[in-house]
Formats: sequence, C-alpha cells, structure tokens
Amino acid sequence: MIRTLLIDDEAHNHRELSRVLAETCPQVHILGQAYSATEAKTLYQTHTPDLLFLDIEMPGGNGFQFLESIQPVRAEVIFVTAYDKYAIQAIKFAALDYLLKPVNPTELKVAVERAQQKIQARWGNQQLQALLDNLRNPQQQPKIALPSIDRVDFVEPDQIIRCQSDNTYTHVFLEDGSKLLISKTLREFTTLLTEYGFLRTHQSHLVNRKYIRSLLKRDGDVLLLTDGTEVPVSLRQKGEVLAGLK
Repeated sequence: MIRTLLIDDEAHNHRELSRVLAETCPQVHILGQAYSATEAKTLYQTHTPDLLFLDIEMPGGNGFQFLESIQPVRAEVIFVTAYDKYAIQAIKFAALDYLLKPVNPTELKVAVERAQQKIQARWGNQQLQALLDNLRNPQQQPKIALPSIDRVDFVEPDQIIRCQSDNTYTHVFLEDGSKLLISKTLREFTTLLTEYGFLRTHQSHLVNRKYIRSLLKRDGDVLLLTDGTEVPVSLRQKGEVLAGLK
C-alpha cells in the first residue's frame, strides 16, 4: 500500500480524485485530506506519508510554500493543477509528475506507478544506508530495518520494548508507543536481539530487559514492564529468564 495525502482547497476535487484512485489505483491508501497548506503540514507531520497529491493554488499558502515548510520532503509528490503554465514548466524542468484537472485516469495510473517505483527504490537505498552506517560505527548500537507492509522503519534495539509473535509475523512495540507488524518470525528477532539484552520469556514473547519493572509471582510468573504491559513467563523459559535478570 502507498500511504497518501490529498491536498486541495476544493471538496469536489477531493471527491473526484478519491473516486478515480479507488477505481484505478487500489494500492493507494488515503490517510487524510487537507484543504490548506497549514492543515496539510499538520497531517504530513502526523502521518509521514509516502505520496502527496498536491494542488498548487490554495489560499493561505500555495503548494510550493507548503513543500518549503516541510523540508526535507520525505514523500513523493504528484502535483495536481488546473492552469498555472509557469508552475507546470518548472515542474517539467525538475522531472516531477503533474496532473491537469480534471484528472485523466490513465495518466493518474501511470503517475502512481512511477511514484511507487521511486518509493520502493528509496526503501532499498535506506536499507543500504543503514548497512553502511552499521559498518561505519561498529561500537554503536546498530539500526535494525523493520519492513512492514507499506514502509521500512530503522530503529536501535534500545527503542524496542518487546516483540510478540503472530504466526510468521511479529508485532514490535516501540518506546514511543507505536506498534509495527513486521514480516519476520519471533525466532529471527531472538537471533538478532539476544546480545542486546533481550530475553525470550515465552514461545510468543521476547522482552527487552531494559524495560522490565517487576517479576510478579502468581499461578504463573509474569513480567511487569515499564509501559504497564504484563508478559507471561513459561515454565520452559523460567530458568533462562531468572538468570538473565540476575
């Protein structure tokens, strides 16, 4: 899925673009719609989208001023405009995509496919950059690539509170309160993270020792984490967990 924001000051343009996207580009997931540059900036900072459909002429700041306000721009941009010949020439010179209103479905599909290729290439470049950073700084904690359905996040082990198995996927819970569904097994995460203080407490749970607050004695032992989560400790893993806590 391509996580997308629609930015246009007219409601009927939002409705029409949403309709055509639903019919021709099912890989596009609309996160939100903004009607001004100010509203667009707030949505952009909240959702960190992959793609922007951006009107040029808007009250309270045009599309170019909006882009200046969110530097560095980490999303692909498809401009959507009704006239502005000078702006179109500038966009062409920069080899960026634009669509004229009313939007042509065929042209829209081509622009989205081109944006998707750029997004996927950017993810690959970020993964290579993470590799080089890890090799360049061997004394520091490495950044781990966490590929989910629509993005790749890069985090240090200390930012991970715990991991929970979901068959061949794993839910990763982060220090900032966010949760990611990652296409790796819990066994893979155990291999990656054990040397960074993570304990396998159960067949479905891997916990960062840094975030353990208490060991609760009940019918079955439970770890209380700093975020209030309770994680079970299986009989099979109890000895290893106790040794790790010591």
